Amino acid sequence: MAAPTVSLEPNPYYPKLFEPLTINGLTLPNRIIMGSMHTGLEDRAWDTDKLAEYYATRARGGVGLIITGGYATSRTGQLVTLGGKMTNRLDVARHRTITRAVHEGGGRIAMQLIHAGRYGYNPFKVAAGSEPSPIHPFKHLKMTNQIIWHVIRSFGQSAKLAEKAGYDAIELMGGEGYLINQFLCPHTNDRTDKWGGNAENRQRFLVEVIKEVRKQVSPGFPIILRQSVADFVKKGQTWDEIALMARKAQEHGVDAINTDIGWHEAGVPTIVTSVPRAAFVKFTERLRDEVSIPLIASNRINTPEVAEDILERGRVDAVSMARPLLADPEFADKAREGRADEINTCIGCNQACLDHAFVGKKVSCLLNPRAGRETTLKLGATRLARHVAVIGAGPAGLAAAVSAAQRGHRVELFEAGESVGGQFSIAARIPGKEEFNETLRYFTRQLEITNVIVHLGKRVTAEEILDGSASAADGDAAKFTDVVIATGVVPRIPDIPGIDHPMVMSYAEAVLGHREIGKRVAVIGAGGIGFDVSEFLTTDESPTLNLKEWEQEWGVSEDLSVPGFVTKPRPLPATRQVYMVQRKPGGQGKTLGKTTGWVHRATVKMKGVEQISGATYDLIDDEGLHLTLHDKEGNETGKRVLEVDNIVVCAGQESVRDLVDPLTVAGVTTHVIGGADLASELDAKRAIRQGTEVAASLP
Repeated sequence: MAAPTVSLEPNPYYPKLFEPLTINGLTLPNRIIMGSMHTGLEDRAWDTDKLAEYYATRARGGVGLIITGGYATSRTGQLVTLGGKMTNRLDVARHRTITRAVHEGGGRIAMQLIHAGRYGYNPFKVAAGSEPSPIHPFKHLKMTNQIIWHVIRSFGQSAKLAEKAGYDAIELMGGEGYLINQFLCPHTNDRTDKWGGNAENRQRFLVEVIKEVRKQVSPGFPIILRQSVADFVKKGQTWDEIALMARKAQEHGVDAINTDIGWHEAGVPTIVTSVPRAAFVKFTERLRDEVSIPLIASNRINTPEVAEDILERGRVDAVSMARPLLADPEFADKAREGRADEINTCIGCNQACLDHAFVGKKVSCLLNPRAGRETTLKLGATRLARHVAVIGAGPAGLAAAVSAAQRGHRVELFEAGESVGGQFSIAARIPGKEEFNETLRYFTRQLEITNVIVHLGKRVTAEEILDGSASAADGDAAKFTDVVIATGVVPRIPDIPGIDHPMVMSYAEAVLGHREIGKRVAVIGAGGIGFDVSEFLTTDESPTLNLKEWEQEWGVSEDLSVPGFVTKPRPLPATRQVYMVQRKPGGQGKTLGKTTGWVHRATVKMKGVEQISGATYDLIDDEGLHLTLHDKEGNETGKRVLEVDNIVVCAGQESVRDLVDPLTVAGVTTHVIGGADLASELDAKRAIRQGTEVAASLP
């Protein structure tokens, strides 16, 4: 793809998005900012080449400015022990590899400077106040005046080194509950000296950091501030305090403000797929009346159409997208060239990005498993085109078919159903997961572009594969050299007396609307599917909330004088009484995603779902679901009958593998992926990764 160049001609598709933007001495070719996201490649020197290629790939894809994951300015501020930092000449030398790769790709890159404060996962951490971290176990030292000045100077020194390393700008991380935000916010700043108390004192630390950084870097070198404009924590900042800090930032030399929403411990979801698109842009737009420097909006902006609409209103100057550039590094070029329908749109699932980051794994993307693996998972052109049959058009099969065809192989895709998508099609009907339809749109378009031959409504047999009669070709050309089995799963039916009762249905039947559902429902199983189905059953048939309803459900306050903008949530009433039952004792939902599980647990709680654990399923009859209950030690505590109209079974899945043995015995090169390979909890991340890896492994 062409490297981004500054053009004065209006883009015919997204004129505002592709206007140049100048931040101090730096001119960007467009207004797409790749927001900061820690990938795990920042922390070890041997990952430098991988990180350089990761950023260079996005630079070649046309993004206006890349902002790195956070680099600590001192040992006390590292995100993890021995984590990424910018403190000496060795760091400078290493980072020249990154900046050189980005510049050669035609891009521009800023380093984010961070001090983790109490959020640091290291034993040397220091913080503004005495409030302990709820997300990391290490205790911190409350900063003395001497330590405070040391950290201030460290920001200036790191900024100076970043400029020497070839970075085009720096960003100061002043949001998400990290150290700068900890000083700004009464939630964590309980100091009584000149660094705490009133707003002026709490803002003093950031003001001094800005002054020190401005003193250490060149006059034309851009300083961007990532400023929290909505803490979403109790005892957070008020709007007057936020506006005052923005004015001070501009006065002391900040060249742009990249707005930040929420803390890691906030009780309001800010980045998951159920958050309405561009839900928080109004907080950024309010700053337009306070400052004249460029403003960058962030959070849940994932399509060029949404970005263009924001910019057209004229109160925001650029948009920040982090995960959308993980999902599709060519996002900018595709939009610029009028190919938005080819964008692999981020669905906000968090499964391979933030869920990985918060447990110390390398970050990637469910939709694009090559993210972070650009040097190892390659999809280069094939040396010899093979004839590949992909059986099953769920996420695994779609990924395999498209990736193999992109490499130049002849691919035919067989799907027993009348449409592609598999389990993803079911997930897209869950309230808050409507974004999953974007993935089906993307794969459908890619099947067209790559000339994959698609056979819908075709339950292919082993004999048809072996003799070539399943193929659209004739003669020898019909024979397949490789078969990818992605036949997926079917719901597992537990062995319960009365399981064939008319009130019982599978989760697929319930969600797809194949059966009418009553007002009282028991859900058997409390894994990810059980939670999804419970949310589906308790939500109106038109589940997409407008922004006002969503804010009401999660307690986002419109009163700008309310600290943190949080109030008591007022959820909409549930449409059904739902019981969610599991065999295991103890709390439900423990295996859900690190950064999304709490949202699902909170949702079913606010919808009044009764959660029953430690249950044995005794019988299903006209009375309902008969249970025997047990405590955590396994002791029986009583009997109960759930008098319900329907029972929805979410008790796991079984792999569909009937084609594996006959094809393998016949000597066909066979690859088994996705649910057909492992049917435990549905895992689209693994399915798409396996599909991509199989395609990459073909000769």
